[in-house]
Amino acid sequence: MSLPRALVRPLLAATMLVIALSACAPIEPWVKPYERENLADPIMAFDRYPVSSAYLDHVYEAREGARGATGSAGGGCGCN
Repeated sequence: MSLPRALVRPLLAATMLVIALSACAPIEPWVKPYERENLADPIMAFDRYPVSSAYLDHVYEAREGARGATGSAGGGCGCN
């Protein structure tokens, strides 16, 4: 059994509209607040060796006596 051609386009348009509007439905966030600490872990960085790079950045900043624009956290006095 086939649908008449006059109904195919409106039915397809209605289906696409329902799919598009369902994407705008409010849903709960995928990442819960208590799971965000896992995403903030240095292991989740795009760097291949994030822990080693953070250490080397810290050593470089301590030797230079200034902080570069590397995004590392900490105080300006050389302490953590």
